[in-house]
Amino acid sequence: MPLDKVAHLFTAHVDALVRDKVAKGKETVVTRVLRPQGRKGPRFLLEGEGEREFIRMNSNSYLGMSLREPIIHAEESAAACFGAGPGAVRFISGTYTPHVRLEERLAKFHGRDAAMIFSSAYAAIISSITALTTDATAIISDELNHNSIINAIRLSRPLSKAVYPHNSVSGLEQELNRAAGNARRAVVITDGIFSMRGDHAPLDEILAVCRKYDDRFEENVVLVVDDSHGVGAFGRTGRGTEEYTGLKAGSVDVLVGTLGKAFGVNGGYVTSSQAVISFLRETSPLYIYSNPITVGEAAAAQGAVELLDSAEGHALLDRLRSLTKRFEDGLVRLGFEVIPGEHPVVPLMVRDTARTQALVKHLRSNAVLATGLAYPVVPRGSEEIRFQVNADHTEDDIDYVLEVLSRFAVSAKDG
Repeated sequence: MPLDKVAHLFTAHVDALVRDKVAKGKETVVTRVLRPQGRKGPRFLLEGEGEREFIRMNSNSYLGMSLREPIIHAEESAAACFGAGPGAVRFISGTYTPHVRLEERLAKFHGRDAAMIFSSAYAAIISSITALTTDATAIISDELNHNSIINAIRLSRPLSKAVYPHNSVSGLEQELNRAAGNARRAVVITDGIFSMRGDHAPLDEILAVCRKYDDRFEENVVLVVDDSHGVGAFGRTGRGTEEYTGLKAGSVDVLVGTLGKAFGVNGGYVTSSQAVISFLRETSPLYIYSNPITVGEAAAAQGAVELLDSAEGHALLDRLRSLTKRFEDGLVRLGFEVIPGEHPVVPLMVRDTARTQALVKHLRSNAVLATGLAYPVVPRGSEEIRFQVNADHTEDDIDYVLEVLSRFAVSAKDG
């Protein structure tokens, strides 16, 4: 029988994950989405739950773009014109006008020369870091960087790699000083927003240190920032952590973003100088050998960028900040521990695996979808519920979730 020698090993591995209560388990299947109406934000119907309506507090769709009619119309119109899929990788015959227009619009939005889109932000990170790394490169990374960055570094085979303590500018400087004189190039990599905690990198300080050490490397210190959770949800006009920390647009050498979070569509992108983007088009394997996002997705994403970069988009950002503050302040009033910040990722620090799992179960039994992060996804003592506020939530939605949480807090205290 095929795989008869390894199938039992795979089964045993999954069984062990289940036994240790760290398996991801069966995925929640959304069967229908109900649009916002009146004092209710969007509601989600799930497989096995009948007509019960759930509030989703674990979505990256920070601005609710995926349910906005102009975005849906843009995707449908482009699909009707060009077809459902691109039919080829881009260098063969898979590049369409909406792909080019989206890249031009992203470059303009971020104040850079050029941009290129990928099938996902994960692909963008993997391809960019591996292409920018040589056997004479020192890679220096924040300890809480996303899994995509960790795997990209593993695949890159640099001269050396180092990890500095989370958001420690002095730790970064020590590693740059250590690498100077040994490596010809240094690549410093950080998330803009750290997705598990909702806190941000001090990009202004990080950039200053990179520039300080630039002359000590024959091929520069290259700063790469993955701001997938920041762009569209952070900063006065939604330009992310670069804007929030007071840097001019285009300050960061290589900026990676996603179209699948605040922009509400699918895909990832890189924006930088023309020299960097031209180089990446010729050397990034997951760009060269993978189909791009569909033409419909490209048109929808451009529509989302246009909407964000308007008075309506700025109003959405103001609303998102207001709802985030309402929720965070409510958690504090209830006595919960949070990591404060303006980003709509609001972590409720539980610091216990069993209690985290119980709280997720309590929320779901009250029609609230939230994600619990427990060991080994996070270190023991850092267990949390990662709430994510969206602009299409309502004040009533936020207050209902807080009321559900208050009942858990009371029951835990009584117990």
